[in-house]
Amino acid sequence: MGDSSRENVSVKGGDPALAPPSFLSSLVAGGMAGMCVDVALFPIDTIKTRLQAPGGFWKAGGFRNIYHGLGAVALGSAPGAALFFSTYEQSKGVLAGWEVMGNNDSLVHMTAASMGEFMACLVRVPTEVTKARMQTSQVKVGMVETVSAILREPLTGSSSKPAGIAGLYRGFTITLMREIPFSMIQFPLYEKGKRWCSEQFNNGQGCSPLAAAACGSLSGAIAGAATTPLDVLKTRHMLGSDGDYRYKSLGDVLKRTLREEGVRGLFHGLQPRVFWISLGGFVFFGAYEGSLRLVKPVFQ
Repeated sequence: MGDSSRENVSVKGGDPALAPPSFLSSLVAGGMAGMCVDVALFPIDTIKTRLQAPGGFWKAGGFRNIYHGLGAVALGSAPGAALFFSTYEQSKGVLAGWEVMGNNDSLVHMTAASMGEFMACLVRVPTEVTKARMQTSQVKVGMVETVSAILREPLTGSSSKPAGIAGLYRGFTITLMREIPFSMIQFPLYEKGKRWCSEQFNNGQGCSPLAAAACGSLSGAIAGAATTPLDVLKTRHMLGSDGDYRYKSLGDVLKRTLREEGVRGLFHGLQPRVFWISLGGFVFFGAYEGSLRLVKPVFQ
């Protein structure tokens, strides 16, 4: 956490409760938090995904089978969040010592969050592709059938060759393009909010899980609103088609969306996305900070 972490540790002469989390502590706490938020808020995510589908909300399923795809997200949520936080927390400590960072906490948090997102997306993207397909399917199909269909499909509309594993990483680039800017906005705000809460309400002795949850909620809402167009493009690119029309590339998704729906098409699902991320940030960061308090004595 840059200078703020070192200041906090020195307040109580090296109190372990205020020390930066170890790799295992952040790995386990991140996994627990990821599972909590994704399972709890899955119905809102389904509504958001269906609102962003090219054919519209009702054609994509409306309110039917609102939990369809939960298995896919549950399978990837814990490992993805675990990889993110273990990378993020460890990177902060390393980057804070680099002269190029110039003792700039915000730059440290932005860089560490970007590194964490790259690692998390290695797990998150295949589960997102599978989940989005299941959420918008006209007929209810299982996760194994969905993955099998994705592997057999051509990667682009101009190819007839089965995509194979590459099909599960459809949209990897646009996901990074969404997640990295999102985290570069969210995490500096989140860390600054935690520091302010610590100084205002706890004499600089750390931030409570409830205060951290509030900081995560507000910072997530701001970042979520700013990155909605990237989320729309990511969702449609992962779905791979608009009815009988198969997208040829990410640029094709953008051109077709603007041509048929205008700029407003890039903001489909804004309200549920902001609501979902705001609520998710409250649950996620509260669960993460609370989980850290439980696992630190074991893994620190």
